[in-house]
Amino acid sequence: MTGAAKRPVPRPMPRPAPPRPARATAPKPSAGSGGPGLPLDMEKLLSARLHAVKVRPYLASALFALHVVEDRSVPTMAVDAHWRCYASPGFVACTPVEELAGVWVHEVSHLLRDHHGRGERYAREHEEYGPGERLRRNIAADFEINDDIYGDGLPRPAGAVLPSLLGLSDGLLMEEYLRTASMSGLAAELAWLDCGSGADGQGRPWELGPDGAHGLSRQQRDAVRFRVAEGIKGRPGDAPEGWRRWADEAFHPPQPWRQLLGAAIRSAAGAPGVGEDHSYRRRSRRSASVPGVLLPSLRRTPPRVCVVIDTSRSVSDAELGSALLEVAAISRAVGGRRDLVSVISCDAAAGIAVPLCRAESMALVGGGGTDLRSGFARALRSRPRPDVIVALTDGQTPWPSAQPPCRTVVGLFPRPGRAVDEGDPDYVPDTPPSWARVVSIG
Repeated sequence: MTGAAKRPVPRPMPRPAPPRPARATAPKPSAGSGGPGLPLDMEKLLSARLHAVKVRPYLASALFALHVVEDRSVPTMAVDAHWRCYASPGFVACTPVEELAGVWVHEVSHLLRDHHGRGERYAREHEEYGPGERLRRNIAADFEINDDIYGDGLPRPAGAVLPSLLGLSDGLLMEEYLRTASMSGLAAELAWLDCGSGADGQGRPWELGPDGAHGLSRQQRDAVRFRVAEGIKGRPGDAPEGWRRWADEAFHPPQPWRQLLGAAIRSAAGAPGVGEDHSYRRRSRRSASVPGVLLPSLRRTPPRVCVVIDTSRSVSDAELGSALLEVAAISRAVGGRRDLVSVISCDAAAGIAVPLCRAESMALVGGGGTDLRSGFARALRSRPRPDVIVALTDGQTPWPSAQPPCRTVVGLFPRPGRAVDEGDPDYVPDTPPSWARVVSIG
């Protein structure tokens, strides 16, 4: 039989591919399908800002301080260091109002947390200025703010990147993410990400720059941050922990306490009257105006410093080690004369004043209660009497009722929260007296 149809050969069914592990990626948000002449929907954009103010009232001052600039070269929305917000008309058109509110909060968070200045410092310190390094800083800045700004009426926008993308922990700072992760695996997928120079400190061609219109001055930017910080601290239960921490540190940044302590000691040691005495070894120049009278000259000797170290049980071993390091720094502050520096360990009772030149293997004894009054009394009984007393303590001690007849500097070890005493629940330690120069250590 000619032309007979051939019997089809059955083909094996394709085996389903094993499921690939899901990878949390940030999809590129669509910029919309509007043509080049699509106008910016300002009404929608400002409605989204009002929604952001409604759900995050403590950010109202910052949100209203942003000036909107329409720009079609921006992928989504971006900010510069001068508090201008650049918006893409296509992105605004295709994004729901609630998600736009999240973008508003995201962008203003970059400015409030000074990602511009921090990113610029990081780039300068590590000499990283290329586009890849800029993207890394932008991703790390997003990691810092995206972990706790969404929820409670603010949905997470499409494409928001989270630390979980790289298996990293929440709650870290931008600099910590940059140190702990390369982010090279995200570079290709997040090449579209661009929050402007306000997120990483590197300028963009489409930004108006410092001389452009509608930018805020440094004083105006600081005033906005201050109002937001005061609003967060005024309503402590409304903001996430990250924002509360930012408000506490915004205008009280960590101080270079070693420089401050050294400056305080040098100021006390160099004050008028410290280390000064009259001597007849050289006649005073004023003797010429008083014939027949021999006037002594004023001779300045290197000042003597006595360091009283709190060795009570409330001071940790690490803090005692830090105290010994400060003793060495104090000797340098007075010109390197180790023989002029003595050390007293004190808890409830004071030990013997040990000269620093014999204190390389000094043992700081103690471990009981705290009463630095005995340490001050021991220092003043030393002969010759010190010109400066430096007390290194956690502050949980009674203080002398009268001002010592010499300069006094107090270095305070940090104590978070309110100190307590198991024997007296109402115990509150006295603050250092007003006649002492106080420097917080650490």
